[in-house]
Amino acid sequence: MAIKQFPLPDVGEGLTEAEILGWRVQPGDAVTVNQVIVEIETAKASVELPCPWAGTVRELLAEPGQTVEVGSPIIAIDMGGAEPAGEDGGKIGEESNGRIATLVGYGPRTTSAKRRPRKGQRPAAAVVEAPPKPEPQPAAPAGGYVPLAKPPVRKLAKDLGVDLHGLTGSGSGGVITREDVQSAAGAAPVAPVAEPGARERRVPIKGVRKATAQAMVNSAFTAPHVTEFLTVDVTPMMELREQLKSHPEFRDVKVTPLAFAAKAVCLAARRTPDVNATWDEAAGEIVYKDYVHLGIAAATPRGLVVPKVRDADQKSLKELAQALEQLTSTAREGRTTPADMLGGTFTITNVGVFGVDTGTPILNPGESAILALGAVRDMPWVVDGQVVPRKVCQLALSFDHRVVDGQQGSQFLADVGALLANPAMAITY
Repeated sequence: MAIKQFPLPDVGEGLTEAEILGWRVQPGDAVTVNQVIVEIETAKASVELPCPWAGTVRELLAEPGQTVEVGSPIIAIDMGGAEPAGEDGGKIGEESNGRIATLVGYGPRTTSAKRRPRKGQRPAAAVVEAPPKPEPQPAAPAGGYVPLAKPPVRKLAKDLGVDLHGLTGSGSGGVITREDVQSAAGAAPVAPVAEPGARERRVPIKGVRKATAQAMVNSAFTAPHVTEFLTVDVTPMMELREQLKSHPEFRDVKVTPLAFAAKAVCLAARRTPDVNATWDEAAGEIVYKDYVHLGIAAATPRGLVVPKVRDADQKSLKELAQALEQLTSTAREGRTTPADMLGGTFTITNVGVFGVDTGTPILNPGESAILALGAVRDMPWVVDGQVVPRKVCQLALSFDHRVVDGQQGSQFLADVGALLANPAMAITY
């Protein structure tokens, strides 16, 4: 009987850890190649992992809610004596350069591949041959395999601060039991009880929230932020929006103020390319981009994510509206892939959807400007010397003063405002 341990892979973006969200299989279940077995959450997004082998689930080595480092075994598969294709014994998803490939599915292999160990880590071993019966697992050396213990026991050990590597299991085949963990912790075999009157709760900082927090801190203390504000009469824009609803090409398209703002940003960036550039500290250069990968900040149940509309400057208003609707829908469902959140050049945060007028947005790391789009409200406005009700919204532009000077930032913001105040100005750009 051959038992293979499946280590948590790098899903293709150099991430170091992920949280187990939920298992799709249980011990004893039969699995096939490419069957989804677990959903994980990285610092970028939730990802479904397929199984690289066919066999029977022997053991789940990580439990839901547990944060696991890349390379740590998460499941053991009983191959039933079968060996995976390839001379390398089926080392999962490896490429010739030694990296673990992005998990999008597995197929037969005809060549072998060996992975170079990273510095400070033991050589990766995706294949672990086990005897028919597991042997007792004494204290494992640093970097060893996860000791034999069921997920509830692993959670108990985590809660009590007990290192499973230091325990010898008293269960059948050396499996660590609840009693082993409780004995090591010096605790009575009862579940912990919350203190009476406690009115606080603690939530671990991890996943998307952890990555967002670190990115914002790095951005705020690396790039010198400047924020400028502009209040705009967008009545003509809202009138055009109503006209488009009856246009044959836009009948099934949801054209929002965000779509108009996206188009305005792309047009205005042509006249002020600095807002679409990047400060390269290491090279001592400013990198100007001849494309706009537009990031849209989206609030999701797992936190803030910023998926990108690729080559937004090449899209029409209709195409932008369709792309934005698809992008935000995918983000709210938690299905945005890590690759979809990389490589942005400019970001829009639509605080108006929450009824907020404006704010001082923080730059997305690696970018030089971000625009906050406020709520569109009916407000008194002076037109030709008369105070009349108009559709008004506020814009806030934050920019990296190393790349964008005050004149450039002001010109860009004024251009965006002019396009929203009078969309007909677009034909002059």
